[in-house]
Amino acid sequence: MPTTKTGVEKVATCIIPVADVDAAIDFYVDKLGLEKRMDVPFGGNYRWVEVGPEGGETTIAVCPPPESAPETGNRQTGISLYTADIEGYHAQLKEAGVDVDDEISRMGEPVPPMFWLRDHEGNTLLVVG
Repeated sequence: MPTTKTGVEKVATCIIPVADVDAAIDFYVDKLGLEKRMDVPFGGNYRWVEVGPEGGETTIAVCPPPESAPETGNRQTGISLYTADIEGYHAQLKEAGVDVDDEISRMGEPVPPMFWLRDHEGNTLLVVG
């Protein structure tokens, strides 16, 4: 009898625990330019908020951490964002007051140009072009 193999079809959501969900929405939507896809209350005072690039499938959830692990902020998220115009996006974020690296790193082929940014709670994301 043949067996059916089930596997992962896509990366759905990456999660960044945050202390202030409203500030996270302001940062990820107003400063980074992502769109808010979901904002629903759950479990008492919690909210599940997802943001993502327009037309993209993968989202980033910015929500309070579970009570068993209340730490937030200053995390290396492991999340990278892609832009076709890395120079323009870097300048836009700097102008908006986002904590970005001073310069775009250019290591040469095959490594794409990149820079790091920190959100309002010190969580780090990578931007590649």
